[in-house]
Amino acid sequence: MKLAHLLLAHTYPDHLSRLIRKLAYEDADFYIHLDRKTDIQPFLFLAEKPNIFFIKQRVNISWAGYSMVQATVNSFEEILASGRQYDYINLMSGQDYPIKSTAHIHTFLANNPGKIFMHSLSVNDEWQEAMPRFTRYHLANFNFPGRYTAERIINAVLPTRTTPGNITLMGRSQWFTATPQSIAYIIKHLKDHPELVKYFKFSWAPDESIFQTILYNSTFKKDMVNNNLLYVDWSSGAASPKLLTIKDKQLLTDSDKLFARKFDPKTDTEILDYLDAIN
Repeated sequence: MKLAHLLLAHTYPDHLSRLIRKLAYEDADFYIHLDRKTDIQPFLFLAEKPNIFFIKQRVNISWAGYSMVQATVNSFEEILASGRQYDYINLMSGQDYPIKSTAHIHTFLANNPGKIFMHSLSVNDEWQEAMPRFTRYHLANFNFPGRYTAERIINAVLPTRTTPGNITLMGRSQWFTATPQSIAYIIKHLKDHPELVKYFKFSWAPDESIFQTILYNSTFKKDMVNNNLLYVDWSSGAASPKLLTIKDKQLLTDSDKLFARKFDPKTDTEILDYLDAIN
């Protein structure tokens, strides 16, 4: 069971190194997309290992913009073009960490061949609070003075946006574990449907919906499992998930997820030491 971990990172090279060491396995490779705004020099020591690769087509990522989608797609394309054959590609943040042993992770995926693990909710039925992401125009992918004023004017003048092709909108979390076949389909679909790209470029945080939407409206729907294998605590009600610390150790121990986020080594490394000790 050959696994490619795709890590989207912008900070903490030491934590990224620790994450890779923890996930190291005979059948695992690592691909790192480093935000183009970030100096790559402090991270280059990671490339000393033969199974660690830096994505060449780096993207300057803007929060909630299509740039995150583009960074992910660029990375997927480089992984598929590598010539290495993988059973799964696992998309993670550089501030994630496994909460199960690496052997358990590989065994779990080997026992679920062909499945696609994504947090996928229907925008119309289960995730209705996300509807304004799609019905309104958002300029998150553009950085210019007066952007928010421009958004208000555009949305006041133009009619409510409608989805192209009457597709079913799905989404929730940008992190997922999928087969190379489904990822190759996503890439081809985006190339064949520029109207879909245009639509999501003016949506809010399209990285949390575009991949689920494409696969749900395809023959891959039957392979989708509404579980992205990632423990996240949104209890704080903030725009970002709660930082996990040693106080959360029992919740992480009891979870049936494989990974968790979000960790900050400047806030708490004791929780990472604890997870290393039990796995």
